[in-house]
Amino acid sequence: MLERTLPQLFEESVKKYSKNILMWEKTSDKYEGTTYVQMQKLVHQFAAGLQVVGLNKGDRSALISEGRNDWVIAELGVLFSGAINVPISVKVDEPNDLKFRLAHSGCKMVIVSKNHRAKIQAIKNDLPDLEKIILLDEANDQDKDEISKSDLMKCGEEYLKKHQKEFDKRWQSIKENDYANICYTSGTTADPKGIILTHRNYTSNVEQSTALLPIPERYVSLLILPWDHAFAHTCGIYTLMKNGASMAAIKIGKTLIETLRNVPLNIKEVKPSFLLSVPSLAKNFRKNIENGIRDKGQKVEKLFNAAMKMAFDYNGLGFDRGKGLKKLKLPLYKIYDKLIFSKIREGFGGRLEFFIGGGALLDIELQRFFYAIGIPMFQGYGLTESAPVISANVPACHKLGSSGKIVKDLEVKICDDKGNELPIGQSGELVVKGENVMAGYWKNEKATAESLKDGWLFTGDLGYLDADGFLYILGRFKSLLIANDGEKYSPEGIEEAITETSPYIDQMMLYNNQSPYTVALLVPNKEALSRYLKEQNLKFITKEGQTSALKKIESEIAQFKEGGKFAGTFPQRWLPSAVAVLGEGFTEQNHFMNSTLKMVRGKITEFYKNRLDYLFTAEAKDICNHQNIMIVSRFE
Repeated sequence: MLERTLPQLFEESVKKYSKNILMWEKTSDKYEGTTYVQMQKLVHQFAAGLQVVGLNKGDRSALISEGRNDWVIAELGVLFSGAINVPISVKVDEPNDLKFRLAHSGCKMVIVSKNHRAKIQAIKNDLPDLEKIILLDEANDQDKDEISKSDLMKCGEEYLKKHQKEFDKRWQSIKENDYANICYTSGTTADPKGIILTHRNYTSNVEQSTALLPIPERYVSLLILPWDHAFAHTCGIYTLMKNGASMAAIKIGKTLIETLRNVPLNIKEVKPSFLLSVPSLAKNFRKNIENGIRDKGQKVEKLFNAAMKMAFDYNGLGFDRGKGLKKLKLPLYKIYDKLIFSKIREGFGGRLEFFIGGGALLDIELQRFFYAIGIPMFQGYGLTESAPVISANVPACHKLGSSGKIVKDLEVKICDDKGNELPIGQSGELVVKGENVMAGYWKNEKATAESLKDGWLFTGDLGYLDADGFLYILGRFKSLLIANDGEKYSPEGIEEAITETSPYIDQMMLYNNQSPYTVALLVPNKEALSRYLKEQNLKFITKEGQTSALKKIESEIAQFKEGGKFAGTFPQRWLPSAVAVLGEGFTEQNHFMNSTLKMVRGKITEFYKNRLDYLFTAEAKDICNHQNIMIVSRFE
């Protein structure tokens, strides 16, 4: 039997889909395609070149680049050599963070794009294992330890003319349980952990994903998320590759901001069949749609709101869409769809069938929004340690608010804090076992032993399975709120609900560490508050304006308390009794969000310790306290 490795997966797809386009890339004024068989030639040359310059089986090589054809060529090149790729986020800018990953994994080589070359040059003298730097882009000032991709490819081409059999023998000797990647966590609490994923971890998860969501050859996806992320890596690159489909890269700018600005245009050019998304990206899409509607005037905005309300009702939770008396609304829905929703979809290229969401909790209101406009956002769940997919909603089977059905060939149980399995409907820690579960953490036996027990992966996530087999994720165990009587509660659902329903609140972190009540750090939407004050002829510089802005924020939170529109959605004790308004948001730049855009609660708590302490005073319960007034006065 053939070993189920990533090189084998690629070779089989080349045989089946040789003339299909695998990669779309825009380096000048239009997208150009590279077929599967053309990619094979490039991958073999790159891999052979790596072997010529000394990359051996079991060696580690890092890859730091934006998503592009060369990303796939480089990773497969490393894997065809029998070596281990260490994909590193382009957002890792701190020299010590980057140095830790390269030193800890013992990388012999680094493959890097021009935008990130300087990072390696700054630290390479302190990396004794590092022998070669492969430059994906030409440079006039090459150092003696650097080699250009073009030179590497020439070396590989010459090698293959005489040693094709040796080359084939090497990649065919790779075993499915050999290591393919070491993927570093974002290191939110201590040094990052290197997650070891084998070839079989990936190929099994690709099989699981494809069984849940069949991918036709005609599909194309623009891979917006960083390609080193497990989600884009498996569900984008390898799942598309397995099924003969196509992937496209965003046109790379000189800076990250410039690259991000290319996204809307590239979506229209590529006309993707589906997109992979995370909540932060989905929120930006929604914000842009709503701003566009608002700019068209009150009449259009009223029509849009009426259409949304009707669509929400017609769609239900997805599995009950158009059932019962709801089917009477179908003609009206079709009219709204033609007048409004179809125009919005044109902004996404006109062929977009759905989003697949992952990375964090996706608020149900956000899911309802995209479902209404005819581009459902199906929530999935996974983590890098499981390569990453554990469950997903898909077009054929979905329930909004859930994380979908479990993938095939994966054992799942929900356990209490003593490891005892709980019945259906009860919440506890999600524990899984299957071929997609990691081999362990690189050079970290302690962390491996804590997460892996008898082949079972303890995810650290709180959740439950409903009677229909849909998984619900409630949050991380480590982020639980703990009251003074020991009761615990996950904050993520509350934070998401409040920020999603209020245009005036961008971010919120709830906090309760064995205290009598819960408090919150809150990042307001300054633009929305400014518009609100303008309607009342007020400004942030006046005391009246400051008070009005803070009272507005308070009223938004009160919607979830007794007498409010959403009363009863969450237990009262976990809603904030005092709020600290912040002048700066949680971002990757200030290290309050990690590379997967999740809040780094420990760092936030530590940084805002004084403000959190103040929130537990009697004075702080008045939202118009002197601290909040001072912050809001600077918003003008």
